Amino acid sequence: MAVASGRDPLLGEITCGSLLQKLQEIWDEVGEGDEERDKLLLQIEQECLDVYKRNVDQADKSRAQLLQTLSDAKLELSSLLSALGEKSVVGIPDKASGTIKEQLASIAPALEQLWKQKEERLKEFSDVQSQIQRICGEIAGNSSVTEPAPEVDEADLSLKKLNEYQAQLQELQKEKSDRLRKVVEFVSTVHDLCSVLGIDFFSSITEVHPSLNDSASAQSKSISNETLSRLAKTVLALKEDKKQRLHKLQELATQLIDLWNLMDTSEEERQLFDHVTCNISASVDEVTAPGALAMDLIEQAEVEVERLDQLKASRMQEIAFKKQAELEEIFARAHVEVDPEAAREKIMALIESGKVEPAELITDLDNQIVKAREEALSRKEILDKVEKWMSACEEESWLEDYNRDDNRYNASRGAHINLKRAEKARILVNKIPALVDSLVAKTRAWEEDHGMSFTYDGVPLLAMLDEYTMLRHEREEEKRRLRDQKKFHEQQSTEQEAMFGSRPSPARPVGTKKVVGPRANGGANGTPTRRLSLNPQNGSRSNSKDAKRDARLSAPANYVAMTKEDAASHVSGTEPFPPSP
Repeated sequence: MAVASGRDPLLGEITCGSLLQKLQEIWDEVGEGDEERDKLLLQIEQECLDVYKRNVDQADKSRAQLLQTLSDAKLELSSLLSALGEKSVVGIPDKASGTIKEQLASIAPALEQLWKQKEERLKEFSDVQSQIQRICGEIAGNSSVTEPAPEVDEADLSLKKLNEYQAQLQELQKEKSDRLRKVVEFVSTVHDLCSVLGIDFFSSITEVHPSLNDSASAQSKSISNETLSRLAKTVLALKEDKKQRLHKLQELATQLIDLWNLMDTSEEERQLFDHVTCNISASVDEVTAPGALAMDLIEQAEVEVERLDQLKASRMQEIAFKKQAELEEIFARAHVEVDPEAAREKIMALIESGKVEPAELITDLDNQIVKAREEALSRKEILDKVEKWMSACEEESWLEDYNRDDNRYNASRGAHINLKRAEKARILVNKIPALVDSLVAKTRAWEEDHGMSFTYDGVPLLAMLDEYTMLRHEREEEKRRLRDQKKFHEQQSTEQEAMFGSRPSPARPVGTKKVVGPRANGGANGTPTRRLSLNPQNGSRSNSKDAKRDARLSAPANYVAMTKEDAASHVSGTEPFPPSP
């Protein structure tokens, strides 16, 4: 194999041709045969082929590696795009073009950019998931337990997934904010309740959770479900305690006021317990003053009530008599007759015997007072009508006296006033029968409802009304008889004048003579007195009591009509009847 080669005069390098020429010269000089020369040249040629082949193989391997690298780069690019949720990267041609190295060169910047973006996205995911994990731990109550960092799913680092985590984080942050607000409200409520109840707030709140004390920041407070539940139970327990204490304090305040009123306690002594009595009618929510329901305050009130109870026991007689006086006053206003002396003797006997507790005795008297007030209320309507009836009877008595006055029409001082009063009195007197009928009907209805007789200062009211009706009727009959006698007398006088031609000496007319004799039962014209002869005498009542009721029941003197004997003396006192013709 002939190899044509020579020295390159420009480069001055040793080439294959120059070396072959040099070898020819050596062979010529040595005298090497052609066979040896061909054999050696074939060997050289084979060695060159081996070198070329080796280089080709190496180049082929290098190309394969580049292709694998390019494929891996493309696969990695595709994975990154998929993980990051990107469709493509700016600067990368859509179709493969150029040499392998050119393609690798075009992909490398994109890969570097995507790797940086992936690292940033991983950090964002890690931060969001760490916050989610921390808040979830706080809600679950595991904030004190150190948990490993959350694992980020590198296969899905898209913005959509990141937005989902961020939305979840925002919801958790909102829930955390709401829970913190609830915790702060609960803590504030516990603080207020502890202040009112006089309880140590720090020990109460740290029993729920140590992080709830005032020194801890809001962000470090426990917001777990268990903490919220325990806070709610604590608030309910404190509110129930507040309610019970207020009820207890109000009971003590009521007892204090009752005992003060019972024993006429001075205003100075009462002011010492204004902090107790000021909440007697307050609701639970209205009591907010610090220490208003503290246990020492309640115990102080209990001690005072116990002291007043003991004092009340020592003053039982005075208190009982005071209650009895109140009871008698109610009966007196209701015109119910009672025996005060016997009642006081009974009270003294009960106190001295010791068989009745002082509180029971006072309670019994209080019950009697309540029943007396109820009875007085049931009698009020009838008593009002009785007062109207008696007032009308007084006007009727005055009208009778006014009608007997011969000088009533004289132009004297005050005559016009009496004339107006007489006009009103006549109108009122005409209403008496209807008033009596209404009073009788209401009295009978009351007696049917209560199953007992209605008495007025011990006298049955129906008996009073019946007697008044009867005496009024008798008075009307007496008036009619007197009118008939006067008419007869005038007729006799006229006949006598006609017979004898002269009139008798003038004398006062029968109808104008004013009666000066005593009035039976305190009345002369049939109107009722308030002190009735039907009233049975009660020897146990004191003279002062009788005088008091007599003064209260004094009435015009016109309850009973004149007797027939008084009427006869009234007629005979004027002029004897002439003999019949």
